[in-house]
Amino acid sequence: MGLIDKIFGKKETEESQNPSLWKKLTSTDQINVIKDLSKDKKIIIFKHSTRCGISGMVWRQFQSKVKDREDVLYFYVDILAHRDVSDALMHEFQVIHQSPQLIILDNELVVSHASHSAINAIDF
Repeated sequence: MGLIDKIFGKKETEESQNPSLWKKLTSTDQINVIKDLSKDKKIIIFKHSTRCGISGMVWRQFQSKVKDREDVLYFYVDILAHRDVSDALMHEFQVIHQSPQLIILDNELVVSHASHSAINAIDF
């Protein structure tokens, strides 16, 4: 593995580290579903650009914090493939689009959000 790959990592599929935990958001119709789910569980949404080295690096770092928990559901948006979903999340939750970006919902409300390296400072 070269120096660049060591720093930014090789391009991986979005669910490569915890595939069973992550559900893809691929349709704007899913936003109402996750809002409803947030009444019972905390919702973690990770917005990621698969072409951005920084986004990939933050994604892999964040993965080390992710644990299978009964009280949390994890969702992933590939913003290149599903920009409409990313834009709909921005409008629905009034969080300006960034990539990478983490949005945490609880009881239909955004309780926390961060972008870039600040994502890994969030406790959830």
